[in-house]
Amino acid sequence: MRILSSLIAVSRRFLPDRSANFAVMTALCTPVALALMAVAIDEGSLYTERRETQSITDLAAIAAGSNIAKAEQAVLNTLNDNGLTGSTVGTGAPTPGKPVANVVRGRYTPTAAVGQRFQAGEQPYNAVSVSVRRIGTMYFGTAFMSAPTIGTTAIASTTPQAAFSIGSRLASVDTSKSPLLNTLLGKLLGTNVALNAMDYNSLLAADVNVLSFLDQLAIKLNLTGVSYSDVLSTKVTIGQILGALASVPGLDSRSQLALKTLAAGATNSIEIPLKTLVDLGNVGRLGVGQRPAGLTVDAGVFDLISAAAELANGGKQIDLATLVNIPNVLSISVLLAVGEPPQSSPWFRVGQKGSVVRTAQTRLKLVVKLLPPSNEIDTGVTLVGSSKSVITLPVHVELAYAEATLTDINCPTGQPSSRTVAIAARPGIGKVKIAETDGTGFADFTKPQSFTPTPLVDLSIKLLFIQLGVLKVNAYANIDIGNTITTPLSFNNNDITLKIAKNVKSTNFTNSATSSLLGNLSLSASALGLDLGAITNLLTGTVLPALVPVLQLVTTPLDNLLAGLLSSLGIGLGEADVRVTGASCGQSVLVQ
Repeated sequence: MRILSSLIAVSRRFLPDRSANFAVMTALCTPVALALMAVAIDEGSLYTERRETQSITDLAAIAAGSNIAKAEQAVLNTLNDNGLTGSTVGTGAPTPGKPVANVVRGRYTPTAAVGQRFQAGEQPYNAVSVSVRRIGTMYFGTAFMSAPTIGTTAIASTTPQAAFSIGSRLASVDTSKSPLLNTLLGKLLGTNVALNAMDYNSLLAADVNVLSFLDQLAIKLNLTGVSYSDVLSTKVTIGQILGALASVPGLDSRSQLALKTLAAGATNSIEIPLKTLVDLGNVGRLGVGQRPAGLTVDAGVFDLISAAAELANGGKQIDLATLVNIPNVLSISVLLAVGEPPQSSPWFRVGQKGSVVRTAQTRLKLVVKLLPPSNEIDTGVTLVGSSKSVITLPVHVELAYAEATLTDINCPTGQPSSRTVAIAARPGIGKVKIAETDGTGFADFTKPQSFTPTPLVDLSIKLLFIQLGVLKVNAYANIDIGNTITTPLSFNNNDITLKIAKNVKSTNFTNSATSSLLGNLSLSASALGLDLGAITNLLTGTVLPALVPVLQLVTTPLDNLLAGLLSSLGIGLGEADVRVTGASCGQSVLVQ
């Protein structure tokens, strides 16, 4: 009992006694505190490590975006250079000391809905998504759990752009061509044009900054606080376009005077939407007066005038009283129709890979009248042309649009001096015919024209002592222009800086159009409306050899006339000229 009493007495004194309480609590709480400290150190280490990994992933994405073609190598170089040695590219699981990066190319569209802006695998590529996974570092927690995997993702996008156009085959104008161009341009502009060869050559040699042109147009339209896309969404007349061009700083005085003269006389009141003439792509988002970094947006002045004039006259038949003096030709008439270019495909464009520019469709009809032959053939056949009869030679040209597609923009070293632009060009394909048509639907490009053999000349044939009556000699000839395949063109930094035009020609068409037609000219004969098949062989052996020398006298001048008319419209027979006036590979930036 005494022992029990002693224990009770001791406990009563011990419990209220607070001496050394802190030491006891410290002993009890230290293990818990140490555990919390270990967790905090590991957590802080993992957080810092993830921040560092995210920064490295961002750098890797920017490097990959700068060189999308070699994105994997760019990512590996960046990871290894920033401490993540032993990294690999793939989809496998990471191991300690061996991070794994996943590289996905795609297309980034900033205007799309959030979550849908990056589309993996969609071409043309303009963005790269880089994901890096690595095993985190833990100092204490590995005794209780496995080290977690750190995952980071970054998306970088770049916007390589090029300014390019498909345009004029007219390199220079001599004195003999200026009256013809005055007639053609005057019909398109709705005025009388009296420019000389020096005026045309000045306009042909002049380039204009398209943004400066739109600045002046915005002033004339009283548009303030708007973007270039807003200006392009308006409709303007030819006179307003010419007036704005004349006001652009930097043009030489002769070009300015010629433009002011054209603007003052332009009576064509048709308004054309500017976006069918020029497409600025992403540059259009800039406010009026701003300029894109590293990208020149220049276009040819005469090309711009021609393209605008064609748009204003799309689908209309134009009668040209050509001032052409060809020996042995009694008369020549020219009909011209220019169709509207395909929608969403302007003549000049600032765009990315896949962008397309096209010319308009064109129909041209020349009707040449010349004196018939009257000569003795060795076989004893005499061709007698009456004094009232003439040879009527109708030549039809129908060209589809020519097109150029931007296929690649590349800067191998990342420097502007290494820039290259690849273009796939296809000349305007079509047909040239010697044939007759009823003339209806000449300016309707939604329907094909129908052709029949043309009455070439009325002749009397004297075979020995037999005089045959008046025969109608019918002719038909047809040649194809061009092919459906494209021709690759490459523009380096020098080509772009000097704005050099590169020409692409069809591989199966000779430059001499009417001469080629005569090579496959077929004749037939009729009298009193009846087809004389028996006479046709005679015609082939006698009449054709007599007619061809006469026709050959005018083929070269006709070829020159065809080339001059079509080149002033920005196209050639089986040819196309392409220029790249500016290019920028852009700057790779993080977008996510």
